[in-house]
Order: sequence, then C-alpha cells, then structure tokens
Amino acid sequence: MNIFKNSPEIVALIEQAANIVALTGAGLSTAAGIPDFRGPQGIYMTRRYDPEKTFDIRGFKRDPKHFYEFASDFTELLARIRPTFAHTFLARLEAAGKLSAVVSQNIDMLHQAAGSSHVIELHGSLISATCCDCSKNYSPLDVTWWQQAMAANSRTQVALCQSCGGVIKPDIVFYGEQVRRYSEAEAAVKGCDLLLVLGTSLTVYPAALLPEATTAPIIAVSQGPVALTPAKHHHIVNADLDEFCRNIAVHLTLEPVGLGKSMRKS
Repeated sequence: MNIFKNSPEIVALIEQAANIVALTGAGLSTAAGIPDFRGPQGIYMTRRYDPEKTFDIRGFKRDPKHFYEFASDFTELLARIRPTFAHTFLARLEAAGKLSAVVSQNIDMLHQAAGSSHVIELHGSLISATCCDCSKNYSPLDVTWWQQAMAANSRTQVALCQSCGGVIKPDIVFYGEQVRRYSEAEAAVKGCDLLLVLGTSLTVYPAALLPEATTAPIIAVSQGPVALTPAKHHHIVNADLDEFCRNIAVHLTLEPVGLGKSMRKS
C-alpha cells in the first residue's frame, strides 16, 4: 500500500497547521506490545481477567484484589515496553511548535515517555493514586512503586495507604466512573486547526464525540474502520501507524525546536 498515493495534501496540512491536536487510542498501545481490551487477542476475549471484577468500579470496591492481579502484570509490562515511532513523532511535532495537545484514551503513559508534555488523559493513568478512605494522594508514582506497594501487603497484594491502611485506587477511570478532563479535551479540539485521530475506531464514548467539536480538517489513521462522518476536508487512512508516521516524517520539512535537525532525511 502506497500511503502517499493521491494524498500529498496530508503532508501539506501538517506543514501548514500551527495548532494540531492528536486524539489517540488503543492502536498506539497495541503497536508497543500492550494488549487491548476488545480486540481478537484482547483482555476481554482471552478472559485472563474478569471485566466485571477487574475493571468495574463496583467490583473494585467489593474486592480490589482482582484489579491488583491485573495491575501486577500490567506494571511489569510497562517496565519493559518502549514508545513507538508514532509516539515519538507526536512528541517531535510538539517540539517543533506544531502540536498543542495529545488527548489520549490510553493509561500507559507512553506519550510522556516519548517526550510529549501536554497530554490530556481521558481515562487517567497509573502515575497517581488516591486512598479510598482518607483521600491521601500519591503522586507521581512509577511502576516500581506499585510493585513495592503490592508486595508489602503479601497476604492479598493490594496496595494499602501508608497513612490509614485503606485501599489505594489508581487514578484511572473504571467502568461506572466519569472520564477525566473531558471539557479540557473538548476545548483543545475545538481550538485546533488540524485534528489527528490515531489508532482509534471512535466507538468508545464520550471520546468518540470529540471530532464533532471541530470544523478543522481531520486526518484519521487506523487499521480498520473509523466511525468518522466523511467530509471533503477529512482524510481516512487505513495503514500501520508507525509506517504512516515514518512516511510523513520523511516528507515534512519541519525544523523541530531544540532537536537540531530536520524531520526530512538528508
């Protein structure tokens, strides 16, 4: 597949834009090696974790050990994985002064690891946590902290508050909870002059509503269908995200601020 066949305007749109916002989904995480929830090999399909016991807030309140079994595996995975080229590409666009925000549905913190500084996490992440009893905040954290906290409670391996002994809940959005920072994300999308929709099929709400907040051109890249209303100024590309971003980077003539070299290959 020639990504650039009949689509040179995609490069022109990115080069001309001054306020790009990226809306990212599970496609970026799966490319890094993190299993998704709903795919053929996803967490729900393999039944490695019971969704109602593990990811539902009512299940967490009844017995948090099911979530912490997942958290133990997930934090070990996060310690091994690295950002993809797509993550790095967005960070480079930000460094070049082109991209103002990344709105992410992912909880893996890979955008920050790649160098992005303005990341709006709709579903939160494991970077912070709150005690369910005394509301003590734990931030910033890292995967090592989670492993130590769970190991300290060897009987159930549930992270407990250092102040009151209550159960610590990571600041991620469980089913049954409201997404975080949606109004901030909506404002960012509304003010952009180009929206990149990367690695998401736009079927999970309310994130799926965000493209409706802008009249700017939209470039959507995903392997599979994207629930985006066709429009003359929209570009929907069925492609591997890293391949797409590498091809885009080669054709751009940006000079990233502080990186000292152009995105175009010499």
